[in-house]
Amino acid sequence: MSDTTPSIPTNVTRVNRRKKLLMALAAVVAVAAAGFAGYWFFYGSYFVSTDNAYAAVEIAQVTPSVGGTISEMLVTDTQAVKKGDVLVKIDQTDAKLALAQAEADLGRAIRRVKGFVARDGSLKAQIEARDADVTRATAQLKSAEADFERADIDLKRREALSASGSVSGDEITHARNAFSTAKANLAAARAAIAQAKANLGTAVSAREANAVLITGTTVETNPEVALARARRDQAAVDLARTVIRSPVDGIVAKRQVEVGQRVQAGMPLLTVVPVHEMHVDANFKEVQLRKVRVGQPAQIHADIYGSSVTYHGIVEGFSGGSGSAFSAIPAQNATGNWIKVVQRLPVRIKLDPAELSRHPIKVGLSMDVVIDTRNLDKQRM
Repeated sequence: MSDTTPSIPTNVTRVNRRKKLLMALAAVVAVAAAGFAGYWFFYGSYFVSTDNAYAAVEIAQVTPSVGGTISEMLVTDTQAVKKGDVLVKIDQTDAKLALAQAEADLGRAIRRVKGFVARDGSLKAQIEARDADVTRATAQLKSAEADFERADIDLKRREALSASGSVSGDEITHARNAFSTAKANLAAARAAIAQAKANLGTAVSAREANAVLITGTTVETNPEVALARARRDQAAVDLARTVIRSPVDGIVAKRQVEVGQRVQAGMPLLTVVPVHEMHVDANFKEVQLRKVRVGQPAQIHADIYGSSVTYHGIVEGFSGGSGSAFSAIPAQNATGNWIKVVQRLPVRIKLDPAELSRHPIKVGLSMDVVIDTRNLDKQRM
């Protein structure tokens, strides 16, 4: 008996197989898409990253506080220094002379104030002497007034008796002379007491003027001595400032002076880079910062070390403006031909000092930054 089962064409089999493969592929793509969507929704969307990041630090600019000629240069570029290490010395000749002069002025001021104190006692004695002169002149004035009254009475009495001839002309002349003498003595006594009082007033004024210089102070606290001491201390400080020391631990960079060069106060001499205090300035797009908060953790990789070294940092703060806002020629959007450009905002990332000591980096090196934004309870920007 012949086989009557119909045969399936080969092309139909291939079509069915292709459909099954496409369905399987679609299922794999759907599962992968669902897995990626789930990963992104539950995990990946909480991380933002950028490779537009660079190592930075607040460098220490070393400048002199006094002018002078460089006598010694004790460091070179790339040299590591500690805080307090001597970097530069300025010739001390002028500063030493200024200090010696200030010390001499201080000694002279102390002696002058001591003289004021001693003079106060002398002026007190003068006042007492002038007061005694006033007392003596007062007594002499009273005596002169009494003599004048007696001479006046004698003269009037003799003049009254002269008409009867009871008094001789010689007696009248003598009485008149005595009256004139008494009158002159009275005038002299009055002038003497006026002079004595004037001398007393002068002595009192002199003591008051001297007292202004010393009242309420000692020799040490007298303003004149304090001023001279302050100038001496300033001269001592200026002398100490001729030795310039490193303000921080770090690496010397940008040395700009040589021995023998004349420098002025405030002139840049060199820079010390505190590499142990390095941080990262990461320039994130503004659309990436919706969930970024101060205090969130970050992972950083430096191009110099690659992915083999991972730094752990913390978001420390946000810049006050975008990079374009602080550029030398900021963008002006007042024209009609304006195209919106997504801006980048610098985010400061604090690094772990222990990791920096194990793997040091330098200013300006490129970094890759990833911020974990899952903790949204941190401080907003």
